[in-house]
Amino acid sequence: MPKAMRQLAVPFGVILIIIMMVVPLPTVLLDLLIAANITIALVVLLVAMNVKRPLEFSSFPGLLLILTLFRLALNISATRLVLLNGDAGKVIEAFGHFVVGGSLIVGLVIFAILVIIQFVVITKGAERVAEVGARFTLDALPGKQMAIDADLNAGLINEAEARQRRADVTAEADFYGAMDGGSKFVKGDAIAAIIITIINLVGGFAVGVMQHKMAPGEAMHTYSLLSIGDGLVSQIPALLLSVATGLIVTRSSGDGDMSSTVTRQLGQQKRALQVGGGAALALVLIPGLPKLPFMIIGGIALLIAQRVKEEPAEAAQDEAMELDAPSPDSPEALLGEIRVDPLELALSPDLVDLVDAAGGDLLERVRALRRKIAMEIGVIMPPVHTRDDLDLPLSTYVIRINGVEVARGQAPPGTVLAIGDDLGGLPGRAGQEPVFGLPGKWVPAELRHQAELTGATVVDRASVIITHLAEVVRAGAARLLGREDVRALTESVRRSHPVVVEELTPSLLSLGQVQLVLQSLLDEGVSVRDLVRIFESLSLAAKASTDPESLTEAARAALGPAIAAQYAVGGRLPVLTLDPRLEQGLLESLRPTEQGLQLLLDGARAELLLGRVALLAEAAEQQGVTAVLVCSPQLRMPLRRLLKMTTPRLPLLSYTEIAECQSEVETVGVVTDAEALAA
Repeated sequence: MPKAMRQLAVPFGVILIIIMMVVPLPTVLLDLLIAANITIALVVLLVAMNVKRPLEFSSFPGLLLILTLFRLALNISATRLVLLNGDAGKVIEAFGHFVVGGSLIVGLVIFAILVIIQFVVITKGAERVAEVGARFTLDALPGKQMAIDADLNAGLINEAEARQRRADVTAEADFYGAMDGGSKFVKGDAIAAIIITIINLVGGFAVGVMQHKMAPGEAMHTYSLLSIGDGLVSQIPALLLSVATGLIVTRSSGDGDMSSTVTRQLGQQKRALQVGGGAALALVLIPGLPKLPFMIIGGIALLIAQRVKEEPAEAAQDEAMELDAPSPDSPEALLGEIRVDPLELALSPDLVDLVDAAGGDLLERVRALRRKIAMEIGVIMPPVHTRDDLDLPLSTYVIRINGVEVARGQAPPGTVLAIGDDLGGLPGRAGQEPVFGLPGKWVPAELRHQAELTGATVVDRASVIITHLAEVVRAGAARLLGREDVRALTESVRRSHPVVVEELTPSLLSLGQVQLVLQSLLDEGVSVRDLVRIFESLSLAAKASTDPESLTEAARAALGPAIAAQYAVGGRLPVLTLDPRLEQGLLESLRPTEQGLQLLLDGARAELLLGRVALLAEAAEQQGVTAVLVCSPQLRMPLRRLLKMTTPRLPLLSYTEIAECQSEVETVGVVTDAEALAA
């Protein structure tokens, strides 16, 4: 069917139903619509039996309402024809005469039985199952969403699979909620059928006697049979839809349709079939009971039992899988348990609410952080394994890299972190911002506005943890970059620039050597997003030397403008420089070692140098600028190792890296000769 016709089918059908309630229908058209009503109800029942999952028939609640409205419109049209003309078409007449044998009493009894079956048995049970299913599904929704988030963070599924599973969980909750209301349509339809039939009986008798001047007996016989026929015609499709409703709400997810599942599960129970067949044959011994029916049924049951295999194939497969599954103490199981997660966030029990899907958004922020980190430093942050740790003190979280604790912080429940100087008037306990160590106070969340009025910066608990996690990932990016990650990055470049990769690896450098260079860059906060330029520079430098430091400096020189640009503010690059005499003396003190070039300085001179650099960097920060220290390329890496002990946040660039800087280079301090200072 064309898409345009599918879009118009339901609206057009609803409009026709409304017209049926107002406009009288000819008996031929009424017969056609009654046949269509019964057929559609039968098709819906068969679809409900053949779906594997309830969500495969997610349109059922809305369809149930439309079909109920359609059936009531047919009732109205039939009632109009019965009362006006004493004729409602061949279908209703056949049900009123042939189906019930033309007997009013028989018709009333059959109608009452159908109503009782639908209203008391099927509808009541389906309504209860739908109500319980809706409640249980909604109660399980947070847990299912947490399980999806946990699988995503553990790397078991990707973002697309997680998004699809969340959509399925939400659709399931919506479906059972709709079915809880849809079952009320079936219940109301059963009640309406009783009332409509009673009205037709009374109204038909009154019309026959008062308008058509019939004898009371004749009026009762004519109009009552038509009313009963109309009721039976309506109750058959209503009963089919009631059964379909019950099948849908009681249907559990499986691998096959209902018929296949039922026959397979019943057919596997050999002993039950044998006992049932034997019991049927035993009933033959009871005096007075007919022997032939029980002998036939019992013989069929025993024959089916003989054809059932001793061990069903699926049961054998399940047993084989259980036997093949490793025991908890097997090497395979232990290897899975001892696997160390690259990145782990452990929460104390009272912080689990941060990852609760009902109110916590920490996991959503972690996923957003992965994208942010990838855009900043050029590597994919590994999935964060978030779990609760009963050994942690209350209100504590711990961040681990490769199983080693690298950071710890506090995030008391029900509080926010106020960062500022004038916090003495606020209740709470002292704390600090975990990244920069700024003093603060954990105040009750309801006092957030009051804290903001004091001029403090207020940060919620999840933001504190995410900020801390982001800083840990940036600082530990080199440790998080594994060999497999380098391979994935290389393959990504190969797809867009195959020649660059083919020239570099494995002919000139191995993946391990490329990994060392990338780790060195990340260790100093240099983004490796521009892998093409990095690989091109490594290809040229590797022909002269494969020393990791030389390769790193070559890559930094290629990335020089980008490195300098990240520290420039407002078109200015504030720098600290070395006094020429000091720089020359440091170059003369360079000595090659197994770990690369090292500065061989006596303790006093090194201490003075470190202190002077720290004072100048602090002075620049007090002026509101973040200065970078520049030196010669040969001196940059050895000096970096020395300064890392006291000023790890101070960027250290070479003259080559700022040579092509587009910003204005402004000197904000000069590190003077340490010997002059000592004198």
